[in-house]
Amino acid sequence: MPDTFNLPAPAALDLLLSRRSGSAKTMTGPGPSPVQLRQILAAGARVPDHGKLAPWRFVLFEGDARARFGEMLAEIVTAAEPDANEVRIAMERGRFLRAPVVVGVVSRVVENPKAPEWEQVLSAGAACQNMLIAAHAMGFVGNWITEWYAFDRRVLGRLGLAANERIAGFLYFGQPAAPLEERPRPDLDTLITRF
Repeated sequence: MPDTFNLPAPAALDLLLSRRSGSAKTMTGPGPSPVQLRQILAAGARVPDHGKLAPWRFVLFEGDARARFGEMLAEIVTAAEPDANEVRIAMERGRFLRAPVVVGVVSRVVENPKAPEWEQVLSAGAACQNMLIAAHAMGFVGNWITEWYAFDRRVLGRLGLAANERIAGFLYFGQPAAPLEERPRPDLDTLITRF
């Protein structure tokens, strides 16, 4: 292994065991720089990928694109729900303004007899997790979110997703506005059986 990857095992484990989500509602800037974001995306592309299909892709929302996405959501909600009040419309406009950078992870299934759909979907999930860990390693906070707009075909169509594509998640990256609190974790012993 090259020397650049000579991270001591305890440090790597500490990184994994200390990762936690930070609320998108309380994120602030700055977000990842272009170089850092490229490294986060590269980590996302280094996941198990049976058949080398790359069954995922990334949609970046930075700067004004975050507000444009919010305007699109507000238009869709206004058309679908004529009774939607201004509070709801304002909330939709501000969805992606909660964080400096949002990455949409698109799961796309490629027909391949050796790589079933389930494996490809799991690979997209692994891409999300790798990016969250990479951002954590750089000192950023991340949050993996799938709200209504991740499943709405009107939104997906306007984002250019094909019929075989779905949103695996929207990953929000930024700085925590307040210290992150640890949450209770499951009792590991209740999750383990031995064959």
